[in-house]
Amino acid sequence: MSIRAIHRAGSHDLLIDLDSLDAVLALNAALEASPLPGQLDLLAAAQTVFLKFSSSQEAEAAMATLPDLEVASADRSAGKLVEIPVHYDGEDLEAVAKLTGLSVEAVINVHTSQTWRAVFGGFAPGFAYLLGENQKLNVPRRDTPRTKVPSGAVALAGDYSAVYPRQSPGGWQLIGHTDLQMWDLDRENPALIRPQDTVQFVATTQKLSVSQQADAPVDTGVTEPTSGLKVIDAGLQSLLQDAGRIGYGNLGVGAAGAADPKAYRQANSLVGNALDHAVIENLGSIVTLEASEDQVLAHSGAQAKLFITPAKDDPVRTTRQVLSNTPFALLNGERLSVEPDGQGMRSYLAVRGEIALPPVLGSLSTDTLSSVGPDPLTSGSFIPVKSPKIGHIVGNPQPSTLVVPDDDGVYQLRVIAGPRTEWFGQQGLDHLTGQLWDVTSESNRVGIRLATEGTPLERVLNGELASEGVARGSLQVPPSGLPVLFLADHPVTGGYPVIATVLAEDLSVAAQLPPGSKIRFVLKSPAALTAK
Repeated sequence: MSIRAIHRAGSHDLLIDLDSLDAVLALNAALEASPLPGQLDLLAAAQTVFLKFSSSQEAEAAMATLPDLEVASADRSAGKLVEIPVHYDGEDLEAVAKLTGLSVEAVINVHTSQTWRAVFGGFAPGFAYLLGENQKLNVPRRDTPRTKVPSGAVALAGDYSAVYPRQSPGGWQLIGHTDLQMWDLDRENPALIRPQDTVQFVATTQKLSVSQQADAPVDTGVTEPTSGLKVIDAGLQSLLQDAGRIGYGNLGVGAAGAADPKAYRQANSLVGNALDHAVIENLGSIVTLEASEDQVLAHSGAQAKLFITPAKDDPVRTTRQVLSNTPFALLNGERLSVEPDGQGMRSYLAVRGEIALPPVLGSLSTDTLSSVGPDPLTSGSFIPVKSPKIGHIVGNPQPSTLVVPDDDGVYQLRVIAGPRTEWFGQQGLDHLTGQLWDVTSESNRVGIRLATEGTPLERVLNGELASEGVARGSLQVPPSGLPVLFLADHPVTGGYPVIATVLAEDLSVAAQLPPGSKIRFVLKSPAALTAK
């Protein structure tokens, strides 16, 4: 195995450049079989392997270990054979024929007469990059990507073929569609095609139909939960979030999780929960909840006023105000209203005990980009709560986790360079840190789009960067030169160079910045990551 370079790609992450796809697959297989200490996830791409670790120290140790790691060749016989029936009716089929110098019939024959190997995933859950046995169908992406590619579309780009698992934007050349469902969370293995599987495309004119018959109700003997929280008003956006789902990067599934980790952990700490329990994350709007049976809650994050309205049948109690960053009781039938009041964008409401809903791929986090996880909360939703185990102690009041701007009203975010600083040079890095950047209204849990009264960043390298894994906190720079700061629901791969990455400790600050906020990026040495 020949490693060309190892880059820090955030506080806890590494991006490894390799000299061939075979080397990528071999290293990926070795690290899946024998993870390094602290390794949480990995994601193979065309020329790189992206690694997530639980701490900066473990990432630093891996940098020293990886060059001497003994890696065998990837087993090409691993995985299963997946047959994909295809209707060859794609909008770009004739264009592909012209680009390759083949007839339409010959394009179909070349596509179906070879086997395709799923070499890596990415882009979206269930999306697999399939490498063929020859390059006869090597075609470029479309000059103008489509805003909507339908679910099941079979496509070509470069040396690869793929099937879009759901409707999404895309710039690949469409040659047909399949009726098979590529991603289904009700299956034991949600992804129909996984890395190292072999795929055979088969031309068909027969529509696949699945007979669905309603199951008769089954008496399980389990009663509906009665303890929990009723959502009276879900506000603009209320989601369940926890510490995120780990270990599904190669299937195109991101971690998600609370956008502001500090406020999230504080809310759980206040009610005596484990720090990784699920909470309610609300985006800058009024939210109203009603207790079913007595509950203990805590609010943290964005500044807000909290009012408790007594139950309708309570003639004694009156509306009272409670404080953020301290636990409080919400008795059966009482209603809590959270009203934004000042600094911050995201509130966190933790309830003592455990939210008793089935996890999705091991987590209750809602990923707004990939639509993995529980649906967003709506008015009328019920959140069942399981009583805590004996010994969990409610916490004492704590200071707010919100960070205030400096005397000029500017928020400072610390960054380390890379992993793709060479695309901009030292001048570009100086440019990034030497001017102020504005948070635009085009921001969400996926990322913060930035603007500037100065000048956009300029590349010193031309060409296209092959898609590769990206870290939370990445400052990815599209051709406009205006960076996007990736937050919790960012895509697992990106095709634009990342000039720098915000330190993990400062991502809570970024998650609370409203549109119009001004940011100054402050460059730190990678050595600062492990200095404690």
